[in-house]
Formats: sequence, C-alpha cells, structure tokens
Amino acid sequence: MKRKHKKAVREFKERSLITHYNSKSPISEQYRTIRSNIHFSSIDTEYRTLMVTSSGPGEGKSTTTANLAVVMAQQGKRVLLIDADLRKPTAHYTFRVSNAKGLTNVLTRQVNLLDAVSLTEVDRLHILPSGPVPPNPAELLGSRMMQELTKEALDEFDMVIFDTPPVLAVTDAQILANTCDGVVLVVGSGVTEKDAAQKSKELLVAAKAKLLGVVLNRKKMDDKNYYYYYGN
Repeated sequence: MKRKHKKAVREFKERSLITHYNSKSPISEQYRTIRSNIHFSSIDTEYRTLMVTSSGPGEGKSTTTANLAVVMAQQGKRVLLIDADLRKPTAHYTFRVSNAKGLTNVLTRQVNLLDAVSLTEVDRLHILPSGPVPPNPAELLGSRMMQELTKEALDEFDMVIFDTPPVLAVTDAQILANTCDGVVLVVGSGVTEKDAAQKSKELLVAAKAKLLGVVLNRKKMDDKNYYYYYGN
C-alpha cells in the first residue's frame, strides 16, 4: 500500500509539472510558447508580477500557473510562485512542500516573507504556499500588508506569479488583478462556457486588469495523433 502511494505521488508530480519532468514534450513546448508570448507583450514594460486565473474551478489554472513558473525559472529568472487561492489552495500539493506557514501567516505578521518561502526542486523556483485557510480571504488579499508583501517579493525575486481563485466564484481574483502587471485567463476546452469566459473577461477589465491573453487548456489535437493535455 505504501509503495502504491509513493508511486501515485510521483505520477501526480510528473503529470502536474511536465515542464520539469519532461521538458522536451510538446506540452512543455507550448508552455514555453506562452512564456514567449508574455515577453512579447511586455516590450516596453517589463512584467514582473503575473496573475493566473480561470472562470470556474477545474479548468487547469493551478497547473498552468505551476508550469509557467517552471519555464520562467528555466529561463534563468528567480521566480516566486504565491498560492493566493486562499479558499482551495493546491500549490503545496503540486510541489510537495509544507503548508504549515505561508501567505496568510505573512499577511497577519506571524512570520517574515522569506521565512515562509520554500525552495522547490526546480532551480531558482521558490514557492509561498497559502498557509492556513483564513475566514476572510478577500480582506487579506486587499490589505495594505499584501501590497507590502508584493514589494518585498519584488526586491528578492525577478518574477512573482500569483495563483488565484476563479474569477466568477469570488472577488479575490479581481482584487489582485489590478495590482499585477498582467493577467492570464485559463479556459478549459469543453469545460468553460462561452458566456462564463466572456463574463470573466468583463470582470477583469472592470477591475482594470491588463489581460495578456487566454490559455486554452485540455484541447485535443488530432492532426499528429497525440493530445495536448494536462492536469487529469
């Protein structure tokens, strides 16, 4: 039973972090293309804070966030991934780090930022997990302490990437959206309703977010007899 559990954990990590475990795969190449497109969008201004969100749950935003963080780090940047989904955090599972202390502990001044950050097995990629789930996520994310945390993070890291809750579920993503240099919206092929994607875009624009683009996830590619997929 113990051996099966370890195998399941290993398979979960390899599937979720494909850009790290199989950097030559077609899917990893797609993530590098997304990275390039983000850089092309920031010719005049260097984007250092990036937020990834989706319309609803189960569309792949957290996996997209993790793999974007990996390919950014592979480019030589010091990257901090912050799990700002304080309602349903998952980044600590993906990177197999402790969630005993994290973002919520820093925002409530229980620990310093660097004391709550963990180095992952990916070179130059660090993670700030969510920490304990709080009763007031929106208030914490909209606090002055959150702004101070972001400034401090930018003093230490080249790139800060936020994983946030879905846009239509709660207001958390909108709160962070206009504080980031750019926002990426993830939609799931066959999952995301067109109206939901449109409504998400409207909410992000209303929050004065700079929407960089949309990542289409879970799309089957039939022309070469293989599938672009992830997250299952």
